[in-house]
Amino acid sequence: MANAKYPTVPKGATGVLVLADGTVVFARGFGAEGDAVGELCFHTAMTGYQEIMTDPSFAGQIITFTFPHIGNVGTNADDVECQQPWALGCIVREDVTAPSNFRNVQPFDAWLKANGRIGLAGVDTRALTRLIREKGAPNAVIAHNPQGQFDLAALHEKAKAWPGLEGMDLAIEVTGAQREWTGGAWRLGFGYEAMEAGERPHVVAMDFGAKDNIFRNLVKAGAKVTVLPATASYDQIKALNPAGVFLSNGPGDPAATADYAVPVIRKLLDENVPIFGICLGHQLLALAAGAKTTKMHQGHRGANHPVKRLEDGVVEITSMNHGFAVDTATLPVNVVETHVSLFDGSNCGIAFTDKPAFAVQYHPEASPGPQDSFYLFQRFVEGLA
Repeated sequence: MANAKYPTVPKGATGVLVLADGTVVFARGFGAEGDAVGELCFHTAMTGYQEIMTDPSFAGQIITFTFPHIGNVGTNADDVECQQPWALGCIVREDVTAPSNFRNVQPFDAWLKANGRIGLAGVDTRALTRLIREKGAPNAVIAHNPQGQFDLAALHEKAKAWPGLEGMDLAIEVTGAQREWTGGAWRLGFGYEAMEAGERPHVVAMDFGAKDNIFRNLVKAGAKVTVLPATASYDQIKALNPAGVFLSNGPGDPAATADYAVPVIRKLLDENVPIFGICLGHQLLALAAGAKTTKMHQGHRGANHPVKRLEDGVVEITSMNHGFAVDTATLPVNVVETHVSLFDGSNCGIAFTDKPAFAVQYHPEASPGPQDSFYLFQRFVEGLA
């Protein structure tokens, strides 16, 4: 790493990361060529890089993988959480080797290239992670040029000029169209299971940037699912006569998305419609209750986050991906904290005492990660019967 203005590009460097403070990190580029600007974060999961790259919650972000061997099992059409990657790019320690997995369809390098996403290899990801932990998640530009030609001054200016995620509504950019969801959970040798016939409680899922495995888990738990876009109105939701409403995860600042989402959620609360939220959905439910959210120093992104369930003291190992958090001190008297992070004590769950509404900050659908928290889907759907 160096932050002189500006270092000479070393021989063999075909990629570079330039932070807003002028720090320059040279690397070996792979995947797509070009450059992209966003927030630099780190993710601690050892598996599931394809799910992570296609999680819409990573829109506007560049991912540093702390696990050194990323891409070695290749890619396939099943291990995605959306039909395209939303993360801007990724940074890894070791070069991506030839795929070594019977499920591989396309090498990670080729998959990134086909989807217009940049990768950097040969980076000291431990040092980069320490930098983020100490200074917070910075704005940065990731760039790949096979000839090693970079205008570092221009890239630095681009990183400095980017406004950052605070105040940015990205849910509006990643949300999908209205659709019926029927696919269930994935099983090795069987693929995605079809939804069984029969009467099922109808759940309307608000898509603020949802991971597909959330919908699969709602189906697995016994629900019939209709997905609506983030901007759907209260009348559009009520016209479907749902037994309950699900609020999905998503990217960006919840306070910005709240401008159009919170009035709808408040009407649903007034009608005592059962509500379950995850991640951004958790934050939006808290905002609808009158609480506030804050930008975190570095955020939580990984598949090994311990969360304490306050009702009985049970610790769940969870998957997380968020850079904003609910300010517990601002929760109104009719909303209680249900879960807390054992890493930093931040809020990880809320429930209304006078309405059938609850939410968690973490990802019980995993993908990737542990499945300790699937019971939340069951609790929600069984409560609708």
